[in-house]
Amino acid sequence: MFDTDTAHRPTNECLKITEVLARVGDKWSILVIGRLGDRSMRFNELRRSVEGVSQRMLTLTLRGLERDGLITRTVTSSIPPRVDYELTGLGRSLLVPVEQLARWAQEHRPTVEIARREFDSKMTADTV
Repeated sequence: MFDTDTAHRPTNECLKITEVLARVGDKWSILVIGRLGDRSMRFNELRRSVEGVSQRMLTLTLRGLERDGLITRTVTSSIPPRVDYELTGLGRSLLVPVEQLARWAQEHRPTVEIARREFDSKMTADTV
């Protein structure tokens, strides 16, 4: 029979999967992965192309993606120094699922918006 006591406790494997999903499911990570899908880019190119991201948040996002093996950071000795970011093979393997998720979100956005309005309306009516 099913053990309800242990069913709600996350296993070590679940926690590890959650860590990976937290990285690839992060708003900025998804946008950066999408931008790097076509070619390598420099930091300021990325900052201009990812609308709304601050310099600090982009730096943290790039470091996390690099740490997880999804992008590479290449420094070229020049004046000023040139730093390029590019997807690794692992990062490229995320492009298809990210594109599918984006298509799903685009297709179902109107339905989600309706559900939100209905929920908000119900919550407002319940509090009155």
